[in-house]
Amino acid sequence: MDEKIEQLKKIVEDSDNIVFFGGAGVSTESGIPDFRSVDGLYNQQWQYPPETILSHSFFERDPAEYYRFHRAKLVVEGVRPNRAHLRLAELEAQGKLRAVITQNIDGLHQAAGSKNVLELHGSILRAYCSRCRTPYPAEKINYGTDVPRCKCGGIIRPDIVLYEEQLDEDILYRSIEYIRKADVLIVGGTSLNVYPAAGLINYYRGNKLVLVNLGQTPYDSYADLVIHKKIGEVFANI
Repeated sequence: MDEKIEQLKKIVEDSDNIVFFGGAGVSTESGIPDFRSVDGLYNQQWQYPPETILSHSFFERDPAEYYRFHRAKLVVEGVRPNRAHLRLAELEAQGKLRAVITQNIDGLHQAAGSKNVLELHGSILRAYCSRCRTPYPAEKINYGTDVPRCKCGGIIRPDIVLYEEQLDEDILYRSIEYIRKADVLIVGGTSLNVYPAAGLINYYRGNKLVLVNLGQTPYDSYADLVIHKKIGEVFANI
C-alpha cells in the first residue's frame, strides 16, 4: 500500500474525533461531473456560462433557461454512493467521524448512511416556493419542461445556494465548530478555491490536516499530509 495512505490509515485508527470536509471530487467516481476539471460543467459549452445560470439574479430573470440547464446538467440519474461515501458512513457508525461537511448537493453521503451531514450548498433533493416557502419534493422541479409553480403562484426553486446568495448561517456556524474542535480534519475532493466554503479550513486548530485531491490546492503547503490520488481509492484502503 502507498506509504501516505498507510499514514492516513494510522491517523484514522488513532482518532475518534475526525471531521471530513469534501467537494465535487468526492462524487465524480459516482458519475457526477465536477465543476472545474477539463470535463467539468464549467468547461462545457452552454448558451450562458454555468456560473451565470447558477446565480440568483439569473434564476429571477430567466427561470425557464435556468430549469433547462438544471434538468440537463444537475439532475444525474442512477448515481450511487462510491467507496469514499461508504467508508465515511462506516467511520461515523464506528464513532470515529463526528461530521461530514460537504459542498455537494447530491445527497450521496446520506444515501451511503451518513447521519450528521452539513450541506453547505443545500440539496437538489429538496425544493420550496420562492414566494411562500412551502416545501416541495424534488420531483416537482427535477423533471418536466415547464417552470414549476406553487399554488400561490410563486416559482418553486431548488433548496440549493445559488451564486450571490448567502450560506445558511446555522450550518456555517456548526461547520466551524466541528472543524475548530476536530482532532483530525480530512479535506477531500475540493480545489479549495470557492469561498466562503474554502475558508472553513482556516478554523482548524489541530496538527493532523489531511488533503486528498487529484490536483494541487492553495493549502497543500499548510497540510500535514497531502495525497494526490482519487479519493475513492484512498478511502477504500483506510
